[in-house]
Amino acid sequence: MHDDLIRTLQTRFSQHMERHAGLAWDAVLARLNAAPASLTALQHMEDTGGEPDVIGHAGETGAVTFCDCSAESPAGRRSLCFDEAALAARKANKPAGSAAAMADAMGIALLTEAHYRQLQELGAFDQKTSSWIATPASVRKLGGALFCDRRYGQVFVYHNGAESYYAARGFRGLLRV
Repeated sequence: MHDDLIRTLQTRFSQHMERHAGLAWDAVLARLNAAPASLTALQHMEDTGGEPDVIGHAGETGAVTFCDCSAESPAGRRSLCFDEAALAARKANKPAGSAAAMADAMGIALLTEAHYRQLQELGAFDQKTSSWIATPASVRKLGGALFCDRRYGQVFVYHNGAESYYAARGFRGLLRV
């Protein structure tokens, strides 16, 4: 059922070995076969433009970490406010949804700042777009949310009102298998 997805993932894996040095495709495939539900989440990531690829693995458990590796924030996940509370707070011009709810529905997690920085060590991502990231409760409680991008060769973390949304801001997801 997911044969096309598996082929796409294998091709991307082979083309970007620098993202997962020391890991063999057979080990990734074994993890995917052992957790077939993960393929649904990966298909959602692929369908929304995320171009998921393996960016890490835990040697002791064998778990692999997939992340959206599209050059820019996935096109099918932009123009979203941060979470459902922010969406409900908007009185006019509501976006189609929220990053947190979409990630949850897809079965993936928003990147933390640490995950985002780890991804940026593997390449230059979000040079024209930005991506919402997991936000500390203390910031969210005050109405804010965090997002990141890469400009001038640096990774920046910013804040914005959680209810804001922009055509160039989406979110990247993470899935451990």
